[in-house]
Amino acid sequence: MRQPVKRHDQHQLLYTPEERKRRDETHWTLVQGILAPLQFLVFLVSLVLVIRYLATGAGEMAATVSVVIKTLILYLIMVTGSIWEKVVFGKYLFARAFFWEDVFSMLVLALHTAYLVAVFGGFMDVRGQLLLALAAYAAYVINATQFILKLRAARLSAQQLDAEQAAATGVAE
Repeated sequence: MRQPVKRHDQHQLLYTPEERKRRDETHWTLVQGILAPLQFLVFLVSLVLVIRYLATGAGEMAATVSVVIKTLILYLIMVTGSIWEKVVFGKYLFARAFFWEDVFSMLVLALHTAYLVAVFGGFMDVRGQLLLALAAYAAYVINATQFILKLRAARLSAQQLDAEQAAATGVAE
């Protein structure tokens, strides 16, 4: 007779026990934990400035500078995130656990880079450049959502595994 398969066996955990240990021990986890909300805050401010410019025509320089700053922070979080991924998973990008998030991150990077090329290369008018920035921002929101959902699922899965292990050993939580 087959034994029932436990939930954590049915769905592959995001981290192996070794990866989880490396994740918890590396300072790059803290760096990502600081940069991600910082990037989101800069994104929100920039989004307001971009929409203000597109709606009123006011604040061109502020909107442009804000998108450049957002893009630079994106580059920083991608570089440090790649280092984190290397430490935790042994690959700079496209590790099993974050493969599709990394694939979509490439689109986010491409759109933000296209914005910089447009601005510094003098391609398109300001309105076109900022519409491109909005496309980059839409991709960023999708990608950020991917990561948030993945990390939430990992946390819930780890909690479930911990609870099952505690129950199996008779340890109360």
